[in-house]
Amino acid sequence: MKLKAAFYGLLLAAGTAAPAFAHPHVFVDARLEVVADDDGNVTALQNVWRFDEFFSSSVILDYDANLDNQLTGDELTDIGETVRQSLAEYNYYTQITADGEDVKLAKPDVIHADMVDGQLLLFFAARPENPLPLSGHLTFGVYDPTMYTAIDFRNDSDLVTQGDAFDKCTKTVLRPDADEILSENANSLTDAFFNDPTDMSKLFATKLDITCD
Repeated sequence: MKLKAAFYGLLLAAGTAAPAFAHPHVFVDARLEVVADDDGNVTALQNVWRFDEFFSSSVILDYDANLDNQLTGDELTDIGETVRQSLAEYNYYTQITADGEDVKLAKPDVIHADMVDGQLLLFFAARPENPLPLSGHLTFGVYDPTMYTAIDFRNDSDLVTQGDAFDKCTKTVLRPDADEILSENANSLTDAFFNDPTDMSKLFATKLDITCD
């Protein structure tokens, strides 16, 4: 098994197809740091993802080439490169909107992988494909559009900004009310859960909401 796009590997290993899912099978604790330069442009979104122990143990089984029950060196490099290639079509789960329009990300130069206390960690910088000035209404979030992976920001302090250019902006962490979303979208959610990917996942995602002069 390899880390497939949208982390379908657990099901692929069992010989099943990868349909859309109505609930997550992989759980991630995340941190996001949005970086801007002195010219007022967003230059990077620094991501840190820590995966749940069950998924992490399956990754050890699949990538432990020397069978020493741990991941080091080329094994970790292989994981990072697999994710870098496979998540391109999902914009690396890292979502930006500028005045309501989706912003495309360039492929990261590298995704670093590590294994700490039995949990897989991924570190990488996502960068806008084109210059992105700090102006108008911007949102930054990390979520899986297939709803296979649940990405959680445990604390508001896990979504932060870096750079003096943000001083002209107001920043808010938005945490949607799941019950309210389910109630308001009851008629469309059932069909959405059977589409891959589904736009409905963004309704449930925690986001950093920024408005700049």
